[in-house]
Amino acid sequence: MEFVSVLLIAVALIAMVTLIKAVRIVPQQRQDVVERLGRYKRTLNPGLNLLVPFIDAVRTKVDMREQVVSFPPQPVITSDNLVVSIDTVLYFKVVDSVRATYEISNFLQAIEQLTVTTLRNVIGSLDLERALTSREEINRHLSGVLDETTGRWGIKVTRVEIKAIEPPPSIRDSMEKQMRAERDRRAAILNAEGHKQSQILTAEGEKQAAVLRADGDRQARILQAEGQAKAIRTVFDAIHQANPSQKVLAYQYLQALPQIANGTANKVWIVPAELTKALEGMGGALGGLSQMVGDAPTPEAAGSASEVEREPAEAAQAASAAAQQIHDEVRVAEAQATGGKAPQGLPAPEPVSPASLLTDPADQRERG
Repeated sequence: MEFVSVLLIAVALIAMVTLIKAVRIVPQQRQDVVERLGRYKRTLNPGLNLLVPFIDAVRTKVDMREQVVSFPPQPVITSDNLVVSIDTVLYFKVVDSVRATYEISNFLQAIEQLTVTTLRNVIGSLDLERALTSREEINRHLSGVLDETTGRWGIKVTRVEIKAIEPPPSIRDSMEKQMRAERDRRAAILNAEGHKQSQILTAEGEKQAAVLRADGDRQARILQAEGQAKAIRTVFDAIHQANPSQKVLAYQYLQALPQIANGTANKVWIVPAELTKALEGMGGALGGLSQMVGDAPTPEAAGSASEVEREPAEAAQAASAAAQQIHDEVRVAEAQATGGKAPQGLPAPEPVSPASLLTDPADQRERG
């Protein structure tokens, strides 16, 4: 009985092991390569699969998902003999599990070595500056070479990326200095451009201001000239409309003589000998104004005749005093110039009295 029990237990264990070996559950995105007696038999797809126990065996379990592999930094020499360190990242997926199992022993190591050799060939034909700026070109070249080579292995390289390119420390320092110098140059250019624009705008503003000032000055001068012309025209029209007599003109002239004599800028006066004769003629003109045609006093002006005659008399007296003063100053200046001797020249004119200015020359001729 004990033997029978042991036998039953052994049979149950064998049946359980056989069942376990006969049933194979494959998860999604994985394929199992099955060999029968050491020879490829079939590929198990995801799901429930049955095997012949102790005859069929799973050789490899291949992950069909896309995989990412980051290779360690590899030293590469550029065309200008500089050693740079390059890190690469590889994206690939297995499209044929049988080829990936039987065509190459270790496809991951093969891909790594192929990537390194291809990268050295590509970087070796480029200088450092171009290698730093041509990542897209390097990626496309690597992806094409790897895809062509790994296709017979049942592997598809989907993407190759260069993660970093590290030049030597001395080259990095030189590049930083170059970049700093380039930034300083651009800053200096921008500063010069800003200063240039500022000067241009300032010059344009000064030009416009000068033009506006000149135009304002011109307009002011035009308006001032128009005002003076209008004032002269008004005075001229008023004089012609009023028809002033010779008395008024002589009176205005006599009033102007003291102002001319009292000028602060008049240092030396040259008095001609005919001045007294001119004053006598002017006085005769004042005396004979009453005999001119159309110059007789009107009844309305008879009441102010004495006042009018008194004002010219006072003006004539002031003019005579000014002329006598000027004559004395001239005599003193001539005496100083000749060293105290009496000047040899024309005799001094006789002094003119204010009464003679108001005396009619015609009366003087009759008296003579």
